[in-house]
Amino acid sequence: MTLKEKIEARLPEWRERVKRLVKESGDVKVGDVTIAQVYGGMRGVKSLVTDISYVDPVEGIRLRGYTIPELLEKLPREEGDEIPLVGGLYYLLLIGEIPTLEEARQVEDEWKKRWDIPEYVPKILKAMPANVSPMTMFSQAILSMQVESVFARRYDEGMHKDEYWEPMLEDSLNLTAKLPAIAALIYSIKYQDGHIPQQDESLDWAGNFAQMMGIEDPAYKDLSRLYFIIHSDHESGNVSAHATHMVASTLSDIYFAASAGMNGLAGPLHGRANQEALRWLLEVQERYGGVPTREELRQFAWDTLNAGQVIPGYGHAVLRKTDPRYLALRDFGQKHFKNDELFDLACLVYEVVPDVLKEQGKAKDPWPNVDAISGATQYHFGVVDCSMKGGCGFYTVLFGVSRILGVSANAVWARALGQPIERPKSLTTAMLEEIAASMKQPA
Repeated sequence: MTLKEKIEARLPEWRERVKRLVKESGDVKVGDVTIAQVYGGMRGVKSLVTDISYVDPVEGIRLRGYTIPELLEKLPREEGDEIPLVGGLYYLLLIGEIPTLEEARQVEDEWKKRWDIPEYVPKILKAMPANVSPMTMFSQAILSMQVESVFARRYDEGMHKDEYWEPMLEDSLNLTAKLPAIAALIYSIKYQDGHIPQQDESLDWAGNFAQMMGIEDPAYKDLSRLYFIIHSDHESGNVSAHATHMVASTLSDIYFAASAGMNGLAGPLHGRANQEALRWLLEVQERYGGVPTREELRQFAWDTLNAGQVIPGYGHAVLRKTDPRYLALRDFGQKHFKNDELFDLACLVYEVVPDVLKEQGKAKDPWPNVDAISGATQYHFGVVDCSMKGGCGFYTVLFGVSRILGVSANAVWARALGQPIERPKSLTTAMLEEIAASMKQPA
């Protein structure tokens, strides 16, 4: 059975499940919204639904119920590969079941049939200013391909709303297939000679990306698989996922929606955080001419905090322990990166900084998230980001390649279940003041 046929087989049960839940329990309160939440970016407001991922405060991200260690153990991989196929992950996100190796290969084969990028994409990217951000290029490349949208054409031709998910799936497969080539092309234009990378059909989706980057070390293929798996989704409330969902809820196609999501990912408080964390590590390395002593690093951390700055990569909105994605990358690096000074520094920071943050007493979570180490793993293989001292660079593009896997799978299911346009209600400050005053009056 194809991906479309398997989703189609599940839809009647899921549609009835949602319909019954809303009809029978629609007035059940899930949570109460406070004025602090209204003014605090809706932090913690339970108002979105996704069955694809959930961030557990203790166990970290669960993709279709599986933790990162479980995914790395259970997802199928090719013989000789250390890390599973990303096609197996995308199957899981779409279908909800761990695939067989053959089913994972079917997704990889679907991507190979669709992965050539239109000839106008390199022309558009090469025509942009020399100082353009790699994330601007990435978002623009996605948006430029909107002309290819199957959903937009089918919608204009006229189709029943129960069919909306089918062209959304086609668009999502087409877009995700092209992402590695687009990312490698952006890297070539920004940091190499501007050549158009050649694809290799003998390689899987992530391995093909590594080859197009021109990195000969075979370990980079496995790092690419690992990187794309662990960054793929993170609930629907993060900015890139929420922006994609909100735009798609208007019945925009995945190209419009994903481009919007990537614009959100570009922010320093979201996807650019990995770049900020690497920049901080490089500053430490430059200050001490290599890896400092524990006491020197401790002092540098305090200097950062006393200057009113944060230590990038430490702390998380939900997690209350070390991010399992961080641990997965650290374990990979400890196995493959021998005598890597910057990576060793990132590991030393893990041993020193949490205690500093505990002493400061302001951080609810002093432990590292994935951003604390992800940049160092790319840096090991010579994947540099020339805009590290400012702007939004290439590492965020890699984050985006991965994140579109999750948001597109969510978009397919949102369309399949007929989720409505997102339209929360706003209040004025005066209204909130009146509500607050009324609550303070004696009964």
